[in-house]
Amino acid sequence: MSILINKNTKVLVQGLTGKTGTFHTEQALAYHGTQMVGGIHPKKGGETWTGSKGESLPIFASVAEGKEKTGADASVVYVPPAGAAAAIIEAIEAEIPLIVCITEGIPVMDMVKVKAKLDKSKSRLIGPNCPGLVTPDECKIGIMPGSIFRKGSVGVVSRSGTLTYEAVFQTTNEGLGQTTAVGIGGDPVKGTEFIDILEMFLADDETKSIIMIGEIGGSAEEDAAQFLRDEAKRGRSKPMAGFIAGRTAPPGRTMGHAGAVISGGKGGAEDKIAAMEAAGIRVSPSPARLGKTLVEAIKG
Repeated sequence: MSILINKNTKVLVQGLTGKTGTFHTEQALAYHGTQMVGGIHPKKGGETWTGSKGESLPIFASVAEGKEKTGADASVVYVPPAGAAAAIIEAIEAEIPLIVCITEGIPVMDMVKVKAKLDKSKSRLIGPNCPGLVTPDECKIGIMPGSIFRKGSVGVVSRSGTLTYEAVFQTTNEGLGQTTAVGIGGDPVKGTEFIDILEMFLADDETKSIIMIGEIGGSAEEDAAQFLRDEAKRGRSKPMAGFIAGRTAPPGRTMGHAGAVISGGKGGAEDKIAAMEAAGIRVSPSPARLGKTLVEAIKG
């Protein structure tokens, strides 16, 4: 079983006609024939999008129409920040099961409205401000480079985009490969947290080990560590390696992602590392050793 996406996943693109949407849709179509089934543009319904290699996709006026005509079960959002929240809400209202938002810089208050809608829906949102997700050799949604992936046994979940690539590249080089890699994004208000993905990885027979990459700020890593401790008591655990980005950041300073703010003695790197180690995660001293650290964790 693949986590969230597989070769049968049909993807609509919100923001297909823009430069970013066009580029990454071409990349996805080239990646083992990921099923990109159409684009959405309220003023261009009925037109056709054409890629640089002659690929073509129908454009629909709304997500609801696109879903009805293609049977899409996923949507990816490349809409600029001002309109991205409305695009996510449109996908929620069309009851798209999986929505992936790549857009960075969506106002927090916009995301609070999205979250309220999301919590009452059957949709799952990955992101925003994330690189997306890939199930190797089957499906690629988002901006991750497909060439570094290899089908295998490691589940990767990360708040940091570039460190997701690093974990994938290293597990490929170690000969382990990946089941699915998910970048959940670094914003303070987002659709999916570590626990949601860890639950799926623990339940997935093909996922034999896990890499979890966190960042300073918030309490998501501590929450995930507590979840893992509770699951281990129930007899569910897998070898895990981890890393926390931003260890050298000064308190009170926002670093990179909007979610990376340390305040009131919470969210610091050392707290997170201690919580992860207490949950049995082998924490890598640097991103460059993630693959080797996971191999050590597997060997016990």
